[in-house]
Amino acid sequence: MRRLLALLMVLMPLPALARGADALSRAIADDDVAALAAAIAAGADANASLDYGETPLARAVETQDPALVDVLLRAGAKADLADALGVTPLLLACERGDSAVVAALLAAKAPADQANPDGVTPLAMCARHSDAAAVRALLAAGAAVESADTRGQTPLMWAASAGRLGAMAALLGAGANVNRVTTGAFTPLFFALASGRPEAVSALISAGADVQHRGPENTSALQMALYQKNWAAAEELVRLGADVAELDREGHRPLHVAAAAGQGALIAALLEKGAEADALSGPSKITWVTEANFGIAPPPVQPTTALMMAAKAGQADAMWQLVRAGADEHFVDGAGVNLVLAAAQGRDPTALTLAIELAGDANAADLDKTTALHMLAGGPFFPELPAMLRVLASHGARADIPNATGKTALQVLTDGLATVQAAFHEVYPDKAPAALAQAH
Repeated sequence: MRRLLALLMVLMPLPALARGADALSRAIADDDVAALAAAIAAGADANASLDYGETPLARAVETQDPALVDVLLRAGAKADLADALGVTPLLLACERGDSAVVAALLAAKAPADQANPDGVTPLAMCARHSDAAAVRALLAAGAAVESADTRGQTPLMWAASAGRLGAMAALLGAGANVNRVTTGAFTPLFFALASGRPEAVSALISAGADVQHRGPENTSALQMALYQKNWAAAEELVRLGADVAELDREGHRPLHVAAAAGQGALIAALLEKGAEADALSGPSKITWVTEANFGIAPPPVQPTTALMMAAKAGQADAMWQLVRAGADEHFVDGAGVNLVLAAAQGRDPTALTLAIELAGDANAADLDKTTALHMLAGGPFFPELPAMLRVLASHGARADIPNATGKTALQVLTDGLATVQAAFHEVYPDKAPAALAQAH
């Protein structure tokens, strides 16, 4: 029958071939199994080249309907034909995720290790996007568990990057190297940290992952966990003995990062493992690039404490946790910024209230004689601004104190946003700011 169809297609004029391809395309687009079978019976080529070199089989894989795939395979569709970008139906099936489609293609002898131009194999693609059944099917078909793409990433790394525990277990069971290193110095553990799933991190640690490995720019596993906001994984690494005093590329210690994020459990773990409550941040290793005509580099970042970072981030609970652990509430950085001025940047009335109660002066000023009210008057509007202004007023903050340029907060306000002015004048009318503050 196939020979007869092939002979008919040779004799068939080009418009008829085009009609056959169109019929195939329509049937697949409509997910119509009967129409697809009819088009093939009428002489449509199961291996026709569609747009961008795509095959009907690849297009059927896109639908994730195993029945469409089965019709084409039975009609002789080649499972190893790649499109113009080098993507095979099996690679596509792994990316789309249906393990039944993957199994059907493998049963049709699709090459298990046929990679795309970047060296990505079906096993790697299935490890990230499909389920454990697809991974096991590829391994059973002979897929190389340690195949690496052009960046040196193995299937285990692909699975770890998505936190796919089932795929990770199957790969580890097949002998995947838990400490393989990419050309960029990443290990599977670092990919798991980026996944955001602490259970994926735990699984790799249990399998023997090296928690002391250093990634790019000498980044530790704990620093990577903090960069990725994978707080539970960070806590686990701390309990396993990670360095709790080390500075990252931004000059922050783990306690600084945890405090700014308000992560109480992580703060407790760090303090328990010896992190100093008042340890200072260090210089940043980040190089700022600015255009001469459009910007200037930011001012140097002053060494600061975790308590100050918590205040600046508006994390009242973290502030109180650090104070109870012995943090110095009277710390002042090199620019003259104290806890109140730090909290004025935090956009949280509760944190600001706590800062004033701890540090004791709502009119504190930095070396430029900038007070909290100056900061708020010259800044943007945000929903908590009225409440913060009321907090300052209730603690005696004055809007008539001049800064280093001789401007009071109310004078700074005249150049500010209309929404900020409106919020300000509800608490500090122009005529009697001090009297209103005292009334509050």
